[in-house]
Amino acid sequence: MKTAILDSHKQTIKPLNAISKKGLKILADNYVINEQAEEPAGILLRSFNMHDMKFKANLLAIARAGAGVNNIPVERCTEEGIAVFNTPGANANAVKELVLTTLMAASRQLFDGIAWTRRLVSYGENIPGLVEAGKKQFIGKEISGKTLGVIGLGAIGARVANDAVELGMNVVGFDPFISIDMAWNLSRSVKRVLSIEELYASADYITVHTPLTDQTKAMFNQTAFNLMKKDVYLLNFSRGELVNDQDMGRALDHGQVGKYITDFPNEAVLKMNNVIPIPHLGASSKESEENCAIMAARQLKDYIETGNVTNAINFPNTNLPYTGRKRLTVFHLNVPNMVGQITKLLSEYQLNIADMVNRGKQDHAYTIIDFETNSEQIMSEKIVKQLKQIEGIVKTRFI
Repeated sequence: MKTAILDSHKQTIKPLNAISKKGLKILADNYVINEQAEEPAGILLRSFNMHDMKFKANLLAIARAGAGVNNIPVERCTEEGIAVFNTPGANANAVKELVLTTLMAASRQLFDGIAWTRRLVSYGENIPGLVEAGKKQFIGKEISGKTLGVIGLGAIGARVANDAVELGMNVVGFDPFISIDMAWNLSRSVKRVLSIEELYASADYITVHTPLTDQTKAMFNQTAFNLMKKDVYLLNFSRGELVNDQDMGRALDHGQVGKYITDFPNEAVLKMNNVIPIPHLGASSKESEENCAIMAARQLKDYIETGNVTNAINFPNTNLPYTGRKRLTVFHLNVPNMVGQITKLLSEYQLNIADMVNRGKQDHAYTIIDFETNSEQIMSEKIVKQLKQIEGIVKTRFI
């Protein structure tokens, strides 16, 4: 078990990538921002690969300015009691705009038409005539009145669904795990279906906004394509691995899938016909990068200074209003009698608990305890030593 007793106002934050100045500004007054820091209390990053990094005992948290955390060794961080934060929803508007932009552009054959027109550069004064003669090969279709299937109605999917309704589309959505908050934000005009097969059967366009898991890996395969309407357009701004590339290539060749729009090109995808490959631009906007940095910085700051947890991958969301009292936080295994052992130890030192919260997440749990007194006895090394001896405690911290 690792234990850190700290003064949060003298801690160092280490950025591993270029982080928006607006995000760093949130930390600048109370922390030292140092890209070369060897023992930071917190790390901010975007795409830096951390898997080969070793962590010092005083590292409290890692905050990813983005949604995906594949570049962070989350399992190892959990074992060492390091909180890993991400920023779900901070880039939602940027991704939504690109989804709708490519949906309309692909439907009107805009990308193919532009590429063809550029090849006319050597025809000089004949270009206008060639354009008029050749434009009929790029006749597209309007999206108004067509059906859009949205798989995953989280921060991005719900925005796509709502705006597609405003564009005149019929929208069906599938998400067996939709949160109450997202359900409240969803337009009443979005029809929720209870099975993905029903969505496949009705959609002219399908956009996917689900995480990559063992269950969703290669979910778009020959079996799925056989259930879809012929000439369906599939938009993938989530993860490339959601699609079986071999099956997608065949579906495109046979016209089962009309176009595949993906933000995750690879060699196999670039060799396919009727693919619109985008160089991972979903969240690439100035506003998105700023939103992600601000959100990540705030979460990191709140955790270091108060122990409260928001949007952690490996810790449960836990919030206890911070009043300035002495506070103990404990990250531990989610097993019976763990809280009882902690409170029993504290009672032996005649420490009264003013408030407490405990939350669990899978195999681990997190407990925050505020004390009635601000006595320095709470910081006693004896308490620290005895907490270390409780089996199942991963990391403790006094604030």
